[in-house]
Amino acid sequence: QVQLVESGGGLVQAGGSLRLSCAASGRSLSTYDMGWFRQAPGKERELVAAISWSGAVINYADSVEGRFTISRDNAKNTVSLQMNSLKPEDTAIYYCAAKVRIVHVPYTYWGQGTQVTVST
Repeated sequence: QVQLVESGGGLVQAGGSLRLSCAASGRSLSTYDMGWFRQAPGKERELVAAISWSGAVINYADSVEGRFTISRDNAKNTVSLQMNSLKPEDTAIYYCAAKVRIVHVPYTYWGQGTQVTVST
């Protein structure tokens, strides 16, 4: 199986930036689509950004479009999320996830999450 570990979370002021990283082990990420999700207390988990196995297809939630950038380095087996112009509503636990590159197959591998807190 694939093991995913997130890092890079922390406390920042509104308008600041953070870069989250996801390191994978067990299998190469080159055969998987990857995504970043987030979940705040009292809210459902939502997809923030996704990137296809090759990096050719990228999608963002409307709430982060233009502020966040997802990228991957299959050679290093990592996925990153650059977060700029952070807002208090971005506060959540952020999760890295992986899925096989088959349409409609759900994300099946998840990291433990990393906390992102944005203060006013």
